[in-house]
Amino acid sequence: MAYKRQIDRLPIIPADAKKHNVTCHYCIVGCGYHAYTWPINKQGGTAPEENAFGVDLSEQQGAETEAWYAPSMYSIVKQDGKDVHLVIKPDQGCSVNSGLGSIRGARMAENRRSDVLGTQQQRLTEPMVWRYGTWQPTSWEDALDLVARVTARVIDDGDEDDLYVSMFDHGGSAGGYENTWGTGKLYFDSMKVKNCRIHNRPAYNSEVHSTRDMGIGELNYCYEDYQLTDTIFMVGANSLETQTNLFLNHMVPGVRGDTLAKKEAELPGELHAPARVVVVDPRRTVTVNAFEEVAGKENVLHLAINSGTDLALFNALFTHIADQGWVDAEFIAASTFQDGVAQPQDEQHPAALGSFEAARAACRMSLADAAAICGVSEADIAKAAEWIAMPKEGGARRRCVFPYEKGIIWGNDNYRTIGALVNLGLATGNIGRPGGGVVRLGGHQEGYMRPSDAHVGRPAPYLDRLIIGGGGKVHHIWANDHYKTTLNASEFKRVYNRRTNMVKEAMDARAGATREELVDAIVAAIEAGGLFSVNVDIVHTQIGQQAHVILPAVESGEMNLTSMNGERRMRLVEKYMDGPGSAKPDCLIAAGLAQALERVLREEGRDAYADRFKGYDWASEEDAFMDGYHANTGQIVTYDRLRAMGNNGVQEPVIGYEDGKLIGVKRLYADGKFDRHGREDKKALFCCGAWRGLQAPGKAAQKAGFRFLVNNGRSNINWQNWFLDKDNDFVADRYPYPFLEIHPDDMADLGLAAGDLVEVYNDVGATQAMAYPVETARRGETFMLFGAPSGTQGNVINAGTNELILPNYKQTWADIRKISDAPATVKHLSFKSKEYRMG
Repeated sequence: MAYKRQIDRLPIIPADAKKHNVTCHYCIVGCGYHAYTWPINKQGGTAPEENAFGVDLSEQQGAETEAWYAPSMYSIVKQDGKDVHLVIKPDQGCSVNSGLGSIRGARMAENRRSDVLGTQQQRLTEPMVWRYGTWQPTSWEDALDLVARVTARVIDDGDEDDLYVSMFDHGGSAGGYENTWGTGKLYFDSMKVKNCRIHNRPAYNSEVHSTRDMGIGELNYCYEDYQLTDTIFMVGANSLETQTNLFLNHMVPGVRGDTLAKKEAELPGELHAPARVVVVDPRRTVTVNAFEEVAGKENVLHLAINSGTDLALFNALFTHIADQGWVDAEFIAASTFQDGVAQPQDEQHPAALGSFEAARAACRMSLADAAAICGVSEADIAKAAEWIAMPKEGGARRRCVFPYEKGIIWGNDNYRTIGALVNLGLATGNIGRPGGGVVRLGGHQEGYMRPSDAHVGRPAPYLDRLIIGGGGKVHHIWANDHYKTTLNASEFKRVYNRRTNMVKEAMDARAGATREELVDAIVAAIEAGGLFSVNVDIVHTQIGQQAHVILPAVESGEMNLTSMNGERRMRLVEKYMDGPGSAKPDCLIAAGLAQALERVLREEGRDAYADRFKGYDWASEEDAFMDGYHANTGQIVTYDRLRAMGNNGVQEPVIGYEDGKLIGVKRLYADGKFDRHGREDKKALFCCGAWRGLQAPGKAAQKAGFRFLVNNGRSNINWQNWFLDKDNDFVADRYPYPFLEIHPDDMADLGLAAGDLVEVYNDVGATQAMAYPVETARRGETFMLFGAPSGTQGNVINAGTNELILPNYKQTWADIRKISDAPATVKHLSFKSKEYRMG
């Protein structure tokens, strides 16, 4: 088992150590931490006045003591050019996590680059340009000049369609309001780039078009609602794995009955009981197991539906609840559209939107039909409906919160399926209400602040398909690695390699050329079908292997960074260490590129176009924040005001500043007015989306042609595409290779033992994984990690999307065969069940 190899003891944090506010930059939950830093030649003592905790450390501390931190929470880093001790530990005063630390957040310190301890040495430190057959370090001026000159040569004034852009749209490690504004101002204001995509999908679009079209923003509740609710109806999510402290600190108290006094105080006279749980997921996950252990099996209903049949289930629930009269008629009359269809189905709307009665007629689905489609019993569907909406004793309406995530976002018929779930929340009056909400659980934190993207269009361009078809001449990539996180990845990689190699060969052939001669050679290769690639990231990525210019960025903690979590809680992460080498914040890289483009365009006599690149004279990330978020949201929020709010921050939207505090909004739509769709009447719309089978092209044929469903998702220990975990001993020791969960009987049929390497293959590609036996898996259904570097599940996902270019990553079928016996590097692994028992 891996251990902290570089450390045999931990120093005591001195009383005068610097203390910084930190929000964990991994998942969307956004747990609060504090980063302590102090000089390398100093440490605190055991006396209360000598340490940061103010306690006598010569005495044994209690089990729940705050005066403790693990080796994973410690490192030695650079701060203002000097080595300093660093401890990043959970903040007990933060309402999000109350001192809990997840396996991801509690390793933030050990995942910082340390030249003393040798961690994260793969971080990029200097700009690099492809020269002499490899990447050579260079200056920012040289690298940005080359990018600007090639980019300027291939785009015409006012027509940037030959420039393709891949960029993050989130907060956390590679985003935040500063960096989304910097990139957004460059590509959507100074330019009008329409051929762009987001980090995890092949177009620049929303993952939740339908809920927004219905008038409802997807992050509309607060975490407290799990403690006030009567029922949690969770769909396509595995929160113990992926939102650990949201599950432990908010969901568990709600279902265990710890919050009954809180319920009675805030919602008196409603006959309160611990919350029940419905989980909709083809897999039995550790979340189902944990809910059963803390709530009792009688209070947990797992609807293990056939993959991709969520829409049929939701429509049946909607039908049954409406037929039983369990709807909130008063809410429907006051807050929803009343007159038939408000928005007809068209190219931009894959289902009509309108009134409750219009949706009720369009979505009608009997319990019997849904049971046949979904593979669950009529009785269980009826029970779920009762737990959602049947009035409580005394007549009080049941409160239900509907959290959902990638299982339906990246699943079948995205628009209609999410709309059908929102229908349930609207019909039962559970949006804007304590203990309610229809909400994304989320992946990253959010931090979106960009000029309008209306010019991109809807449906947005399918960027991967355009690149495969020869489109694009220059590709700017910001913290994206599509080689690991896209669909149809096998073909995308083949084409991308070929096109970028054409430019590399042209550059190699002109070694020693002048800048003008080199640009001429690059452009000639582009015109012959090549693609010039620029990669901005913190590590050398797989798609970055094909780049011609690589620009090093910093991440959270190496810059001041703002973002909001899944309950819209905005915080400032204070810079507590230096970035590696000359790496910069993304917003300042964008500013440098804008300045270089302005200079090059003026040299070429294109002054009118050059003028569009003015306004980037930012000296710091705070300048970018003030230019973007501050200037575009009412000019209330500043770094100093956020700093004063600490790790509890403020819930957006921020509506005022009084008595030294920012004033936010606890939950959205409490007034029953819905505005995300932009309609003046502020009435919510229902979705009129009937069940229509597997919607994305090619899915039904693939299901018929291959034996195994290959589902995908996250694991607790891994983060996203393993960008830092790949070189972390603790993670690599647990999973040297990405796993494939599979039933032992299926393994026996395939001649597999635990840890054997297998190939997963179908009509679009192949990938590999390590066989992991799971007794609770269903025969013929497997589960892979999404985005793993050495087992890319995207290789076997076909190119089919929904009408609005949302990828269907979840419904994939393939065959499996053995590659080799378990390698020596997995001999030490445990393949025990991941479920646990409390008794």
